[in-house]
Amino acid sequence: MAAPAAEAVERADETVDLLLDAGREPGDILVLTVGEAHPWQQHEVTFGEERYWAQLAEGGDVFYADAALTRPARREVVVLAVNGGTADRAAEAFTKALGHAAGLLVVCGDAGPAAAAAAGASAGRPVPA
Repeated sequence: MAAPAAEAVERADETVDLLLDAGREPGDILVLTVGEAHPWQQHEVTFGEERYWAQLAEGGDVFYADAALTRPARREVVVLAVNGGTADRAAEAFTKALGHAAGLLVVCGDAGPAAAAAAGASAGRPVPA
């Protein structure tokens, strides 16, 4: 879903709504941000890091995290909001998001770096990890 960086999180939220309306379970969806943290993530972290990360393990709701997520997380659908950062960071985030997505990856924002990473992967060239 093409959008300027300033609108990427809004597009990601719209995508989540569409996925839920189409019958996806909330626990099937992981939303990752490249730039500033999603407002819901910012809100949840206020209750403490332990409680925030417990939600990931519980897997019952949409989970919001930074694209640099290093914890094991595999969800059926990953929505990647390219809402800032450099092109290199976006390409790296795309590659990591692919690893978290079991079935579907939706990129919201500037897909240019993600498309370049995908082209590298499909051509057999190394993709930034």
